[in-house]
Amino acid sequence: MDRRSVMLGAGGLAALASQPFLAGLARAAQLRSIGLQLYTVRELFAADPVATLETVAKIGYREVEYGGGGYDTMDHALLRRTMDRLGLKSPSIHVGYDALMDNFDASLTMARTLGADTIVLPYMVDKHRNGPAWDAATANINRIGEKLKAAGLGFAYHNHDFEFTVKPDGISLFDRLVKACNPAHVKIELDLYWAIYAGQDPQALIRSLAGRVYAYHVKDMRADRSMTSVGAGTIDFASIFKLNGLAGARHFYVENDQSPAPYLPDITQSFRTLSALRF
Repeated sequence: MDRRSVMLGAGGLAALASQPFLAGLARAAQLRSIGLQLYTVRELFAADPVATLETVAKIGYREVEYGGGGYDTMDHALLRRTMDRLGLKSPSIHVGYDALMDNFDASLTMARTLGADTIVLPYMVDKHRNGPAWDAATANINRIGEKLKAAGLGFAYHNHDFEFTVKPDGISLFDRLVKACNPAHVKIELDLYWAIYAGQDPQALIRSLAGRVYAYHVKDMRADRSMTSVGAGTIDFASIFKLNGLAGARHFYVENDQSPAPYLPDITQSFRTLSALRF
């Protein structure tokens, strides 16, 4: 029996699997559950929320994140029953700053009715985007996070580009928020497109946020920097998601702020691309 035969014997496969290239293949990861931020299909959702959830589930999504489309004024019990019927879950919902400040209890009830364990602050309007106003807002954001934690829910902040590009006294709004907020109370829902659009290195950013990333918003970027379906652009998501052991992200939400009508081809392509992704 020659050496090659021995290698392919009882211990041979294990020996081969120990080779770097094969070990890498053996460890290749994939996304277990892919979500959709419903803001992507807000026009469809506003017109017929039940039918939209049915279509989203049929595509293959198993998680949805509520945001836009007037969902906050809908029948949340009906939405929950629809999700239960379809096998959908909503781990998190988007709730605006003013609603959290002025209607905290109602926001908490809405999250619980929809089955969410985390509330995400999705946006801050222009009046907050200066040093003093931002510092005041981040103090409130930290307090909101404390209150939600006491109520048994998590809290996260969702970025756009301005948090990185607006720099009062030379310090970005994003860095101010991360420094001012207790990581036990305020996580980050990292919108990868907007961070890259603002000139951030996503891998360096993730390393700086180790253990603090609640979820990713996933949309792709064309060469001209416009938004597009995942897989139709230039962002290397595999290299980014390889850092998830460091980041700690629990959810991966497809979102396209500018998804073109009729919307469904866009979210279908994104779902299929992410389903096939290995990293």
